[in-house]
Amino acid sequence: MQPLVLTTKAAFTARIMRSTLRHVILLALSCLYSYSSYAQLEKVEPPFWWAEMEKSEIQVLFYGTNIADFSISVREEIPVTGVIKTENPNYIFVSIETQDVAARTIHFDFKKKGKLQFTREYELKERAENSAAREGYTSSDVMYLLMPDRFANGDPDNDSVEGLDDKLDRSKSGGRHGGDIKGITEHLDYLEELGVTAIWSTPLLEDNDPAYSYHTYAQSDVYTIDPRYGSNADYKNLASALHKRDMKLIMDYVTNHWGAQHWMIKDLPSYDWINQFPGYAQSNYRMETQFDPHKSDSDFKYCVDGWFVKTMPDLNQKNPLVLNYLIQNAIWWIEYADLDGLRVDTYSYNDKEGIATWTKAIMDEFPNFNIVGEVWLHNQAQIAYWQKDSKIGAIQNYNTYLPSVMDFTLHNAVEHMFAEEGGWGSGIMKAYDNFVNDFLYPNPDNLLVFLENHDTRRFNDIYDQDINTYKLGLSLIATTRGIPQLYYGSELGMRGDKSKGDGDIRRDFPGGWEADEQNAFSASERTKQQQAFFDFTKKILNWRKMSKAVHSGELTQYIPEQNVYVYFRSLGADQVMVVLNNNETDQTLDLARFAADLKTPSGTDIITSQTIALTDTLTVAAKTPMIIQLN
Repeated sequence: MQPLVLTTKAAFTARIMRSTLRHVILLALSCLYSYSSYAQLEKVEPPFWWAEMEKSEIQVLFYGTNIADFSISVREEIPVTGVIKTENPNYIFVSIETQDVAARTIHFDFKKKGKLQFTREYELKERAENSAAREGYTSSDVMYLLMPDRFANGDPDNDSVEGLDDKLDRSKSGGRHGGDIKGITEHLDYLEELGVTAIWSTPLLEDNDPAYSYHTYAQSDVYTIDPRYGSNADYKNLASALHKRDMKLIMDYVTNHWGAQHWMIKDLPSYDWINQFPGYAQSNYRMETQFDPHKSDSDFKYCVDGWFVKTMPDLNQKNPLVLNYLIQNAIWWIEYADLDGLRVDTYSYNDKEGIATWTKAIMDEFPNFNIVGEVWLHNQAQIAYWQKDSKIGAIQNYNTYLPSVMDFTLHNAVEHMFAEEGGWGSGIMKAYDNFVNDFLYPNPDNLLVFLENHDTRRFNDIYDQDINTYKLGLSLIATTRGIPQLYYGSELGMRGDKSKGDGDIRRDFPGGWEADEQNAFSASERTKQQQAFFDFTKKILNWRKMSKAVHSGELTQYIPEQNVYVYFRSLGADQVMVVLNNNETDQTLDLARFAADLKTPSGTDIITSQTIALTDTLTVAAKTPMIIQLN
């Protein structure tokens, strides 16, 4: 790996000067209208834009050897609102205003001393109908998180690609295993049968790290799908295939950092494009400094400006060029691929003013869209700070404009509570206590609730593949407020030991590779245990699709007694009663306690399909959930 050590601003300037000298002979050979002149232009980003966008002023980046030596104009009568040249002459940023400009091809003319050297065409495409009004994922959805490299290999021909260093090696838990977009697309029948309505895939953009690139959070080109996953067109086609099934596609977006191999990191537009100390410094990961009124300046700086890891340079969103680049890139992908939402990695590590501007720009462009931020904190007040219109954030005159955050405190609770006896703050009481604090959130219905994800311990490993515990956990996240998220393989009882490394909690889905001994995508090849997990998940998720009360009904919870948790979801006449018995023994409930919400003598347990009498008492089997549709 090329080391990224920029000790001082002077050292950065010296490096730029040396780079310029190396290319002076090449430049001397360039001639008027020649291919070699045009070849100086290596990158144009965004590669195109659309007419009639809310963000009508677009800043086009032109990159090439000493490209800043040229003056640039637009041949058509389109206003050039700004031209910015940085200390690196290989960059020039040209802003144009496209308001009231119809879809068309425009022409950027590159001139020297008033004489035209070459022209670059640039397309303003026609926008898809109702694009701005697209609806993002909501609490009516069930989100399925998968890691494409570990899900299914649909095209073995792209397992290793020339020019990308990390090659196929399934023998390594941290190696590339070959899963791709085609593998996802080929198994949409499986996901639809399961009851999934939205897919969140970990990042798919190019990551040319020499090792451990399979997670793709260290991106090297943010306008290009990694060829080992497929092409930009493949990604767009995946969204289209999902939409035909009334399913949604969510992109995992990274604003905080890029990889050290990113082409712009290797030739920085400016010294302050990334946060430097000078060079590298590790984040202290103390996100509390973002709102701590007593924080020290140095602690705050090392949290926000420090690098997540040494191979992921920290982007400086305080630089307007960086921030605008990230805004345009996100909007470009949403419009191009017809996306239904974003999940934003390490949201609370960003410059908080910058990330709020970024988020608002996207929501202004797509008002019904949804974005969930990863805010991995362990206190509801601290998490709630990051949700849009938070009263906690308002204390510091801060608004993220972020619609959704991840409910990590609920996740913390489910890792322990199903193995605990009931007590004042233990066992199933932890679930109750979590929801007590919902008054802190501006919109608790728009929280992401989950048992596990690609960074956490596997739920079925914690509880040793006990299906009864899985049933309790899935029933909880499927029926409480918020948007439930399932991690791939959980529906089969998949486990993994995080103490063995991230690779073990990111195992290959059985059957995603032609040579696999078992194909768990097929019911005929699942083990009895796998089928039991699958059948329960399928029943719950498909029922949930139709339950308006669970989607948006009021949540009324009762203080757990004897380690049994009872709550209701109510939307008008549509009522669901949920009972979670977290004991190793059967429990009998006196239903008179729930009379205020229980106004019907019977209901249907959607798990067993049995009619349940609800008059005097209710007996619930040990370690068993009941989801009762009230009649």
